[in-house]
Amino acid sequence: MSPALAQREIALAAIALLAAIVSLALTSHGSSAKTRGLLQPVTLPGGEWRTSLAGASPTRFGHRTNCGIVLEPGTIGVADSVLPCGIKLYVAYKNSPHVLTQVIAHRPVPPGRKFELTPRLAEKLGVDGVQQIRWVFAGATPG
Repeated sequence: MSPALAQREIALAAIALLAAIVSLALTSHGSSAKTRGLLQPVTLPGGEWRTSLAGASPTRFGHRTNCGIVLEPGTIGVADSVLPCGIKLYVAYKNSPHVLTQVIAHRPVPPGRKFELTPRLAEKLGVDGVQQIRWVFAGATPG
């Protein structure tokens, strides 16, 4: 095995481990039946909501994303090149109410953007073109 290939495998393993840790951290709070499944915005270290550029591009409905989601006109979700499939987020635009969504595609997005929104999510938020949105990780309600 070449050193470059070994380095790449170690990097991919580290990313997978980080994704697993984030997933466990987001789902491990509040184990009682009363609080299980309830989500709320989670404060990030050193701040709260983040801002990033996001936009919607034409979507090929009927196709399955690499996260296993079949894209339909009513699908609400985001594509991101870093966050793993299924990570739940709250997103908001200007003064719109925040919307709970999740990463439904793990792939590169157009340069300069953090997220690619599904057309239905962009419509729900009122995003036209590429705009700066606010986002925060969603986590389980504390017990």
